[in-house]
Amino acid sequence: MTVLVHATCVALRPRGRTWRAILLRGPSGAGKSDLALRLIEGGARLVADDQTELVRRGNSVFATAPARIAGLIEARGVGIVRLARDQLVARAPVALLVDLAPPERLERLPEPAHERLLGLDLPVLMLAPFEASASAKLRLALARIAVA
Repeated sequence: MTVLVHATCVALRPRGRTWRAILLRGPSGAGKSDLALRLIEGGARLVADDQTELVRRGNSVFATAPARIAGLIEARGVGIVRLARDQLVARAPVALLVDLAPPERLERLPEPAHERLLGLDLPVLMLAPFEASASAKLRLALARIAVA
């Protein structure tokens, strides 16, 4: 069963491991594509922008782009841009769900949270996407998960 979600998905390689996907969720204008572009600039790869297909395979949920938008990302003020092949990854296992929110909604020291997605529990993090440290925080969170 494939599920289509309103989310942008990027993949990172924590400490040389395999690509691990982060699903950036939030309403239109929340900063999903903006944060994804900053992560890609730092070496991450785009899986899908704005809409992501999810499918469970064994003990993992894999993310891919719908065919009609594969390789495309919205750069607000610039338009829809096709990324280079070396900035893309076709599919990756989802390791982290990230809900984008304004800074005043964030807890300073949140308790670990999980959400059930396609029958599997995945860690969830709330993040303010426009903070300068947002991409660094995502890398730290993903590294923490990779160690656990």
